[in-house]
Amino acid sequence: MIDNKMKKLLTLPSLRWWIAALLFLSTVLNYIDRQTLSVLAPFLKSDYHWTNADFALIIISFRIANAIGQSTAGRLIDRIGTRNGLSFTVLWYSIAAIATSFASGLKSFCTFRFFLGAGEAANWPGATKAVAEWFPKRERGLAVALFESGGCIGAAVAPFMVVWLYHSFGTWHYAFVITGSLGFLWLIAWRFLYYLPENHPRIRESERDMLIKDKADIAQVSSQSSTVGWSQLLKLRQTWGVILGRALIDPVWFFIADWFVIYLVSKGINLEQGLLVFWIPFVAADLGNFFGGGLSSWLIRHGWPVIRARKALVVFGGLGMFVLAGAAFTSSPFVLAAVFGFAMFAYASFSVMVLTLPSDLFQSKSVATVSGMSGTAAQIGTVLCTFLIGYVSDHYSFTPILIVASLIPVIAMVMVLTLIRNFKTIDPGLVRRI
Repeated sequence: MIDNKMKKLLTLPSLRWWIAALLFLSTVLNYIDRQTLSVLAPFLKSDYHWTNADFALIIISFRIANAIGQSTAGRLIDRIGTRNGLSFTVLWYSIAAIATSFASGLKSFCTFRFFLGAGEAANWPGATKAVAEWFPKRERGLAVALFESGGCIGAAVAPFMVVWLYHSFGTWHYAFVITGSLGFLWLIAWRFLYYLPENHPRIRESERDMLIKDKADIAQVSSQSSTVGWSQLLKLRQTWGVILGRALIDPVWFFIADWFVIYLVSKGINLEQGLLVFWIPFVAADLGNFFGGGLSSWLIRHGWPVIRARKALVVFGGLGMFVLAGAAFTSSPFVLAAVFGFAMFAYASFSVMVLTLPSDLFQSKSVATVSGMSGTAAQIGTVLCTFLIGYVSDHYSFTPILIVASLIPVIAMVMVLTLIRNFKTIDPGLVRRI
């Protein structure tokens, strides 16, 4: 009796949500590290006399590494496991972030951002796999929304934190050192807390039984030896639905994340004024994450098929992002914040569904691989868009960029609705009916 009481004291209630909290924090730190450069961009452009096209090269360096890293990191995590995979990559990108403080010009900034992009690539395939390992289907949308919201929080917090560090130390170097160091604290907590449900020393039996009952192959994750190859997965229309959905909408998000400060400055709004509204689109996206994840989970609990619940939010997101075109016709910082805010709310609702679908559709050993492939496609699209954004904004304006950015999500919506369906010829060994 005493042993049972002691055992219960050593366990954590609802352990899966503690895991989700760590995934959320990882994404927060991931975005603080990458947004440090974007927030400092006006100062760095002035110090080094960069054009928008020059700044785009630094972003592209990050994106190229991130594109390569998403597929390779996804494959790596499917092979060595979520715990070790995310441990290695967080250590990698924390060191890369700190090392950026030694940059002295365009080439060195490009080099350090390349290494940062390679390390940060693992966050999304790794977090998606963790959700598949730790959450039943009815909660996955909400769990993905939680970790995905970390990007919005990180992007919203970074301007205040980085500008304060810049003014406190009188130089940009310490901003990279301090923000990069936060990853080491996260790593300690991750190594302590993350194990698979079937052998976790701090999980309660009721939670373990619930997870194994909901998803029978979770109990076999560590013993499965066969891994589905890229070529097999790329033959599936569902894989392409996930890939194209993310490849088309993520560049719009990264346009906001990477260029919003510069866009506000181009509208005659200085950085200090911009801080009053900069955070609004990111908080709106955070709310959109929970709206999309929470509503889809609610619909499933009330009897909707998984695929219909996910697609309902895809339609809302694809159509909702069309309002972004309106930003081209105003210079009011608060109207801009409202337009970008609603567009990002809609984006996040869509994005959570695309991030959740791999864990819905594919067997556990393929989840991170498919997620990684979609991330690679998204980064390739973002690289191409970043190059065009730098060129078009230097030679014309941001107006054509905003109009195109409002149309592309509609195409993404059509791709997801068309390609992700319960086809009659589904192979249950590769993809599930949902």
